[in-house]
Amino acid sequence: MSSRGVSAGAAHRAGELVAVARDDPALRLRLAAQFYDRRVAARSIRPYRRAEIAFMRWQIQRGLLAPASAATPGSPWWRAVNESLLRDTVEADLLSNGASGEPSTTAVRHWLAFLRRPAPEAWYRAHNASIVAGYLNNRGLVALETPLERFFMDVALLRVLYAHSLLRRPKLALGRLAVLGALLGDPRRRAADLFLSLQNVLPDRYPLADLTIETVLAQENRLARVFDYGVISTRIELLYRYAAADLDEPRVSTLCNGQCPVYAWPYEYCHVWRTNRSQLGIAFIRALLGPPH
Repeated sequence: MSSRGVSAGAAHRAGELVAVARDDPALRLRLAAQFYDRRVAARSIRPYRRAEIAFMRWQIQRGLLAPASAATPGSPWWRAVNESLLRDTVEADLLSNGASGEPSTTAVRHWLAFLRRPAPEAWYRAHNASIVAGYLNNRGLVALETPLERFFMDVALLRVLYAHSLLRRPKLALGRLAVLGALLGDPRRRAADLFLSLQNVLPDRYPLADLTIETVLAQENRLARVFDYGVISTRIELLYRYAAADLDEPRVSTLCNGQCPVYAWPYEYCHVWRTNRSQLGIAFIRALLGPPH
């Protein structure tokens, strides 16, 4: 992305570029991918785009990013959160290439730090800062979505926060197996798909008006269920508290109530974060890792 003609500043120009792509999912994807086309210290950063671009392709396949004018409109909420991420990366790219202005958000500052010194930990901090900002700034759109979609908003956030902790706080994430954190959490590796992908959980269509949460949870594969309920669900409060501190965004800690994420899913239906299935596997993994701390 060239910085030529950016007289009004990087933030303004980023808004213009994202606005052009707003109703074109393919152009959104291209804009996201372009951010990773540069080289830093003669090394490509393209491997860092793998998880993000794969998730966007899944969003497009589901129809989440389709324009409001489409025969089947996309999701106002998913579109807005994706736009938040795009705007931050485009602005950071412009600033890094010499455009005028100062970073308009904390997330943009994190993306600039990543571009100066690419590393998995820096990528997660920047990416999750953008995602968290998108969540917080667009909470008013949650009510437009189906109950099942709202549940998976919380699942998606929980998983990216957990993936972040694999690198930044591996003992919190994996207990006695903390040594595996760097391998499992690296966004450049396929192992991170276990946490950053929802394509094996949700059907590839939108909206999900004909499905219940009970049906979807019953169809979850055993390995994912053991990890979700045996590992991640026991660490929810600690994960949100850590993310709030690491991202310098105190409001993150308000998005869970005890061990129940409550960004979009109501606390009175907290039972969905517990299960009676796969109890042996869940008990085994909890004993193996030890209590979260």
